Amino acid sequence: MICLTKLNGNKFTLNAIYIEEIQSFPDTTITLTNGHKFFVKESEVEVVNLVTAYYQSIKLLGTDKKMEA
Repeated sequence: MICLTKLNGNKFTLNAIYIEEIQSFPDTTITLTNGHKFFVKESEVEVVNLVTAYYQSIKLLGTDKKMEA
């Protein structure tokens, strides 16, 4: 789950698993797999970083650590 801010300033938590698309129009628009859209204050890059960190925390995505020989 990631914490985001709607354009009206209200905070909410979103299950990042259901994100299908993130765009900037210039407002950041998040489209879910069910077609629902959220408009948030965070930038597209910030949302991507939050989603990546969430995926790593639930072991859905590996870390960027390089393997040592």
